[in-house]
Amino acid sequence: MFTLIGNILKNAFGKPATRLYPFVKRELPPGVRGRLVMEGDTCVHCTLCAKRCPANAITVDRAAKQWTLNPYACIVCGYCVEACPKKCLQMKPEHDGSVAS
Repeated sequence: MFTLIGNILKNAFGKPATRLYPFVKRELPPGVRGRLVMEGDTCVHCTLCAKRCPANAITVDRAAKQWTLNPYACIVCGYCVEACPKKCLQMKPEHDGSVAS
């Protein structure tokens, strides 16, 4: 009985256990790989990123100069970022979606 009253008082007058998400965002630790972002101006469409992707989430069409990412197949490993010779691929530390922009 007394432990129940202690828990009630602790929860009534203590800090909340959760954050107000849209207003208070969580700070991510360093080294977090969030989402894949491509800067299309510097891309030469060499297909190295697509060849290096273990999940086959990246497709590059050299003739049409198009680069697409399947966000549901991407495992956020970062191998494509390492393979890119022009460094036009980056991992942004945010988790609001894994869609390339």
